Parts: sequence; structure tokens; C-alpha cells
Amino acid sequence: MHAVYIGFGSNIGDRQAHIQNAIHALSKTEGITLQKISSVYKTDPVGYEAQAQFLNGVVAIQTNLPPLSLLHTLKNIETAIGRQHRIRWGPREIDLDILIYGDRCLQTEKLIIPHPEMHLRRFVLAPLAEIAPDLVHPVLKETVQTLLARLEDDTSIVKKEDCVL
Repeated sequence: MHAVYIGFGSNIGDRQAHIQNAIHALSKTEGITLQKISSVYKTDPVGYEAQAQFLNGVVAIQTNLPPLSLLHTLKNIETAIGRQHRIRWGPREIDLDILIYGDRCLQTEKLIIPHPEMHLRRFVLAPLAEIAPDLVHPVLKETVQTLLARLEDDTSIVKKEDCVL
């Protein structure tokens, strides 16, 4: 079994329901065991900024699925929830990204592990640090907590229980 961290986000429709449905689908998938789920954070969009705020978080799982099979599973869950592919970094019903897959490093046309931009994004590092502060980035060789402390990203991020939806 491999320890895997998956980022999730939604900014269209019933964001909370999309996230709950995605996590429920993960929990029902053979070969996946949920370990921890971060708080949900309300975050400003990154990249394409002319869109609604996101709800983001991270889920920790154990899996025996190989990375590309896990990616396929995540894409199937996104489709089942109703994800429509629009513009890059644009609005989405649900987004599920493999952030870290054990200590593996992988670069294919379809998948790069660890996620190539995770260390630059507060909306990824804050929830990841909440559930795995001492997790070491397999390429950068620094803990998530250290990466978050040094982050220069100043986008707004608020724990869901602290914000009005």
C-alpha cells in the first residue's frame, strides 16, 4: 500500500456537495482506504482569476492502485460528478489531483508526481500541512510545513468553518 495525498477543489454549483460526493466515491473505490481529510478552505482562484472562489482541501489515502490507474479513477470520479472541461485553471465542478504518491517521482505525458506546482500554492500546502506537516516533498526534500512557511503566495485562504458560504 502507498500513502497518497490528493488535492480537491470546486468552485461551480454546490461546491460542498461536489467535494463530499468525490470523497465518498473515493471511499467506495476498491483498493483505496481513506486516512485523513483536511478542513475545507475557501480560497481565491489562481491563474485565471475572473471566477468564483474555490473550496479546496486535501485527502490522505492508502492505495494499492498504480499511479496511472489512480489517475484514471480520479478522472472517472470527476466525470461522474459532472466536471466539464473548460479553460486551463478555469472554473470546475470538481478537481482531483495527485499531489504526492509515496516517495515516487514520475513524469509522463498524462501525470507528473509530485504535482509540479504544489509547492507554490497556499491552497494546497495549507490543508496538506494540516494533515501531514512532516511529510517530505520527494524532490525538494523539505517538509510541507517548511514549504508553507517560506511560501510567497499571498492569495486569500480561510478555513471553511471561519467563513460564510
